[in-house]
Amino acid sequence: MLGLNQDYPLLLPSVLEHGARNFGDTEIVSHGHAEVIRTNYAQTEVRARRLASSLLRMGVNEGGIVGSLAWNSHRHLELFYGVAGIGAVLHTANPRLPIEHIVYSINFTGYRILFVDADTAPLLAELRERLTTVEVIVMMGSTDQPMASDVIDYETLIADGDSAFSWPTFDERTACLLCFTSGTTGLPKGALYSHRGTVLSAMSTGAGNGWGLSASDAIIAIPGFFHCNGWAVPFFGPMFGAKIVIPGRRMETQWLHRLIVDEGITAAPGVPTIWLSMLEYCRENGLNLGRLNRIYSGGTTPPFLMIQQYLREYGVRTIHGWGMTETTSGSTMSFVPDGLDDDQAVNRMRTPGKPLYGNEIRIVGETGETLPRDGVAAGHLQVRGHWISGGYFRREDVESQTKDGWMLTGDIASIDPDNTLHIVDRAKDVIKSGGEWISSTALEDAATKHPMVQEAAVVAMNHPVWQERPLMLLVTRESVSKDAIRAHLAERVPKWWLPDEIVFVDRLPYGSTGKLAKGTIREWIETGVIVV
Repeated sequence: MLGLNQDYPLLLPSVLEHGARNFGDTEIVSHGHAEVIRTNYAQTEVRARRLASSLLRMGVNEGGIVGSLAWNSHRHLELFYGVAGIGAVLHTANPRLPIEHIVYSINFTGYRILFVDADTAPLLAELRERLTTVEVIVMMGSTDQPMASDVIDYETLIADGDSAFSWPTFDERTACLLCFTSGTTGLPKGALYSHRGTVLSAMSTGAGNGWGLSASDAIIAIPGFFHCNGWAVPFFGPMFGAKIVIPGRRMETQWLHRLIVDEGITAAPGVPTIWLSMLEYCRENGLNLGRLNRIYSGGTTPPFLMIQQYLREYGVRTIHGWGMTETTSGSTMSFVPDGLDDDQAVNRMRTPGKPLYGNEIRIVGETGETLPRDGVAAGHLQVRGHWISGGYFRREDVESQTKDGWMLTGDIASIDPDNTLHIVDRAKDVIKSGGEWISSTALEDAATKHPMVQEAAVVAMNHPVWQERPLMLLVTRESVSKDAIRAHLAERVPKWWLPDEIVFVDRLPYGSTGKLAKGTIREWIETGVIVV
């Protein structure tokens, strides 16, 4: 016997429609190329309807694919709804990727229409002749570049659309968005998201044990919309009635600080390098952070001292999570309950936390046996859930799932009895020394507890006896000796983990999504940029 609840599909336009009807006057503030636009959810939904009807007139139908190569803006946000709302798919190409990978992802997907903006127009000019299927360019905003005959103005496209367009209904499992991985281990692979998975992910991730969002919040959209759907910010805003402030391409610390304070930002996502710079800027200039009360850190584990100092000096919580392109957005988050003292809260925030409702985690051994959740055993992390990738777009040749339906993550992890996740390392980054594992991330975390250490990276270097031994790279605030670092580490990790070599550098390399680029560090070693 079936229940008597109403049954209609979870589709992305319903999210924007909800925002428009319930929070229609809530602001979306967009800083683009030489322009500042202040709009709201009511106006955005009308423009998304116009866009949808115009795309249908251009021959984009259900199952079709449209591309974007653009930075964050109110127009890019409209694409998420206007394209997906007619049952088509938006491929958000990442302008931070190497040109070869951008060209590959667009040609591999194979669509006719590509949306670009003024900031990516020079990039488009560089790769245009290599795009084999793109026939029409839609320019989002004014540009100094000459307009070719195959270029359509976005605002003209919107103006010609139907503001009374009715969103069609279709299967909630229909694909809506396509995001490619950063290609650190080969060519990028596409994660194809469904309406159902995207809506469920936003509902769970934005709720109490995740971002804890409400209509009293204002979010700054720092993560690129081309990276895991901008960490779901385009959906969080209308779903929870929160104001969205879009900084565009600009990521200067002074600029972001001004927006955070002037626009009343309460919730701010971004990679740790952004928040390290913000912390230094505020301390050096005696500044506060306005209404900001929580930051969301992803990509790389945030340093211990960063978490501690934000909490103690500014009352800002750092919500650390774990996720991948393949998990749509966050899979686990470090929710900190009320009543904990600062030390307890910081310890909670240092972990990636527990699974959000809708997905599960487990660890397995080398032969596939499930390992205990005892906080000691370490194994290969696997995940499954309503918004977890079940494979890669047009890549049936890539093994990504177990036979019983768990996704292979490539991470080594341990899990506490209360289901708190601890990432030990990427499988490709774990250091195998004398038959035992050394966690590069645990060493990095221990190093960043030193007051003079700002950033740390650990990679394996070959050893004639032990196979591999740790090499540590440090970015420091002030001069500090190697002996002092080793003494600091010896109090926090097993002595046989201590790095054989410590190298001080001015900067560490990061990839297009803000993750530490350890492959680049290995290249530095091989080419003699770093001498050990």
